[in-house]
Amino acid sequence: MKQQLIMLGTGSAMVTKCYNTCYAIRIEEEYLLVDAGGGNGIFVQLDEAHIPYTNIHHMFLTHGHTDHILGAIWMIRKIAALMEQGKYEGNFSIYCHDEVAHMLHTFCDMTLTSKLLQYIGQRIQIEIVENGETRQTKYLQLQFFDIFSTKAKQFGVRVVLPDGQNIAILGDEPYNPKCQSYVKDSDWLLSEAFCLYEHREQFKPYEKNHSTALDAGKLASELNVKNLLLYHTEDTYLSTRKDTYTKEAKQYFKGNVYVPDDLEVITL
Repeated sequence: MKQQLIMLGTGSAMVTKCYNTCYAIRIEEEYLLVDAGGGNGIFVQLDEAHIPYTNIHHMFLTHGHTDHILGAIWMIRKIAALMEQGKYEGNFSIYCHDEVAHMLHTFCDMTLTSKLLQYIGQRIQIEIVENGETRQTKYLQLQFFDIFSTKAKQFGVRVVLPDGQNIAILGDEPYNPKCQSYVKDSDWLLSEAFCLYEHREQFKPYEKNHSTALDAGKLASELNVKNLLLYHTEDTYLSTRKDTYTKEAKQYFKGNVYVPDDLEVITL
């Protein structure tokens, strides 16, 4: 069974040399989209990754910041249009907490035409999830959890793959020990790393409630995970990011470290 993580974007909110962090988990020919970046650039990334819209039936939105939610409005518009044209089979489910659901409904009500809006609540389901709640897709078990963000309310998710592997997705803020039961001993830990620790004075990660590659390496070691994947970074040092972030995380973490580029595909 084909199991892949396709990184559609890897950058933080204000990047210009890569796309905002979002990605797809592929099982066979079905895709779960996690966030969608900050605009219709999501269409470019999906096209470059050869991901058909008709095979995306589930999306999870971590929170309502512009670099995560605005691309979701474009996804709703696109899939509603495909439904209107009779080119999309089945339903499209969007999982999110209550504040994001309110934002989605507001954005859509203000920007979409009535012929597209008619699909929301029918074939496009905006499903509010609570802390600890579980959903089951065709291939995946999803358990959502509050990451106890100090900024906008934000959820993470624990994904169980068909082969039993699990992925802990922390969103784009540092780990909170209250989430330990969802994260500890994971096969894959997906963690933000805003910059290198040596560049902390330049990028001020702690003032923005972000962490560094060094912090992520320490965390992965403490939580006994097998694979660490870093994203949501600055793009000033994009050309050397893969090498330098990996080396810094490995100062503490002895497992596998992945620092993917946009559109990189990782076999799970």
